[in-house]
Amino acid sequence: MSGAGDVRASARAAESYGLESVWATDHLIASQPMLDSTIALATAAAVTDQLRVGFGAMLLALRPVAWAAKEIGTLQQLSGGRVLLGVGTGNPAHGDIGWRAAGVPFAERGARTDRSLAVLPDLVAGKPTTLEDGLEVALTPGAPVPPILIAGNSARARRRAAAYGDAWMPINPGIDKLPTLVGELRDLAEQHNRPTPAITVVAPALSTDPRLAADELAAYEAAGVERVVLAPTGPDWQRDYAFAAEVRTAYAA
Repeated sequence: MSGAGDVRASARAAESYGLESVWATDHLIASQPMLDSTIALATAAAVTDQLRVGFGAMLLALRPVAWAAKEIGTLQQLSGGRVLLGVGTGNPAHGDIGWRAAGVPFAERGARTDRSLAVLPDLVAGKPTTLEDGLEVALTPGAPVPPILIAGNSARARRRAAAYGDAWMPINPGIDKLPTLVGELRDLAEQHNRPTPAITVVAPALSTDPRLAADELAAYEAAGVERVVLAPTGPDWQRDYAFAAEVRTAYAA
């Protein structure tokens, strides 16, 4: 999306088509122009009533965790609890310039993400929370903690999802690999005495025929996938949203 008009129009279109959610990517400096994700999602939430708004995915380690929690909690409050919080460590294809600009070591992004996830829910909820430097804070007003979806295809991302996430959010892992990955995720969650995270698949390889794509979605559901997020195919977002609506109608039928 290149501007506020596109964000507003696409959010309204998604809701009118009956789609569940819209998503915003998150980078400070990327290989292509990118709006601030929190403001973009707030704009989408402001012009809709039921549509969920998702970070796909927030680079939590780029921000002081208390500040990130304040943004997330505020968006939860203003959207009426419609946030889906994807959390990732960044696509290396964008390089490290954004991290350097933020004063955050690129090599430490994974460890910083884990430390932030350990305290983020309590911060969002407004509970007294001890930060890494020993400072105890409580953010007000608190907000309902949104579902936390851990992005990434790596084994470390699955370990992070098992330890901190409500869901694991890989990019097109391949439906043939899902049974093995789901089993691994279940075993990892048991080690943390946590329920097995749900699965959201981003950018699956679907047919361009809506009826065939609907059959493929049914196969993902049978493999344990809770949600599928379709990726944009180019600048014509209207075409992409119309296709998603056709697939949804065929799937419901």
